Amino acid sequence: MATTAQTITRTALGGILLFTGIAHLSFARRGFQVAVPDWVPGDPDTTVVASGAVEIVLGSAMVLSRRRRRLAGRLVAAFLVAVLPGNVTQWTHHRSAPGLDTEMKRFGRLFLQPVLVMLALWSTRD
Repeated sequence: MATTAQTITRTALGGILLFTGIAHLSFARRGFQVAVPDWVPGDPDTTVVASGAVEIVLGSAMVLSRRRRRLAGRLVAAFLVAVLPGNVTQWTHHRSAPGLDTEMKRFGRLFLQPVLVMLALWSTRD
């Protein structure tokens, strides 16, 4: 049985993923393209759209999943690890994105990623 803190954390993280996914597909779409590393094959816009769709699915799973919440947490954690190279690219190439318009913000974002991974796993464990 999940604690209240786990439920609140899981719901908040799911909401953040939903919001970010919608941003990827709409108002911040162009801004997220700068985070796509040069070595990722294909068009950066396609990557942004795909990652936005995945974020919406994962965010929904975090909010709505009851029986498979542990799986949802593991998938969110894996996704957050998978997109870490984008955060590194933004920082190393000095690329601004929505909310990440200074070197300190881009650098700080690197340290937020492991915290989000841990929260995804913790908030979905039994």
